[in-house]
Amino acid sequence: MNAALSKIGPVMLVGAGKMGVALARGWLDAGLPPNNLIIVHPRPGEALLDLAEDYGLTLNSEASGLTPNVLVVGVKPQVMDEVLESLAPVIAPHTLVVSIAAGIDLARLASKAGTQRVMRTMPNTPVQVRKGITGVVPGSDVTAEDRVSMDALLSASGMVVWLEDEAQLDGLTAVSGSGPAYIFHMVEALAAAGKRQGLPDEIAEQLARGTVIGAAALMDAGTLSPTVLRENVTSPKGATAAGLAVLMGEPGLTDLMDRTVSATRKRTEELGRI
Repeated sequence: MNAALSKIGPVMLVGAGKMGVALARGWLDAGLPPNNLIIVHPRPGEALLDLAEDYGLTLNSEASGLTPNVLVVGVKPQVMDEVLESLAPVIAPHTLVVSIAAGIDLARLASKAGTQRVMRTMPNTPVQVRKGITGVVPGSDVTAEDRVSMDALLSASGMVVWLEDEAQLDGLTAVSGSGPAYIFHMVEALAAAGKRQGLPDEIAEQLARGTVIGAAALMDAGTLSPTVLRENVTSPKGATAAGLAVLMGEPGLTDLMDRTVSATRKRTEELGRI
């Protein structure tokens, strides 16, 4: 249990979709008192209703009443401006406003929220299983106490990476924010390749999924770099080396991944301008 969460005061979450619910459950499991969490979501889904039932939470269709110490806004980038302007009545000088939307820069966030006490964050979907990674960049008026509060909230769901250069956050979004989707598709591609080698569908899918889970566990369990782990699997002139010659050739996986991440970043920046 994180002692800092018991002292953080009122936290308001506006927009509780999959990511918002995952974060909220992490906060509550780590020690945020349920009576300190205010959730605003006009049309709650099943996951949010389950969360409310598990912790005895009251769900709100609009933000009103109590002014939070921390306001986390989890809506889509396309409606962020409108939502922030509607939240003006609950934003006080002591309120830290936190965005988990892609592409909305600090200047725009501060302008619409009416405060420089803002943060941009980018969590990824493994926060659902406490294995997430969240990038954070603070605004100019963020205090040391604000950093402690956000570190406590975000570390409840995994690793936290603090950035001082806002330009780096779009790169982080393209790597870790969208990265799980790349890995899931790699599993799909590996399974499809196995099926073309004559493996039954179910077994090919089991092998591909289990291989990625096992490889990730190896990285998580020790201090060896991915490069050393790859080299440990690869016998000179062996079968694995033959496969890696394709993945590491020209064009290879490095080039493909670079183009993938670049495309994601470009779209992230476009969303921020909409």
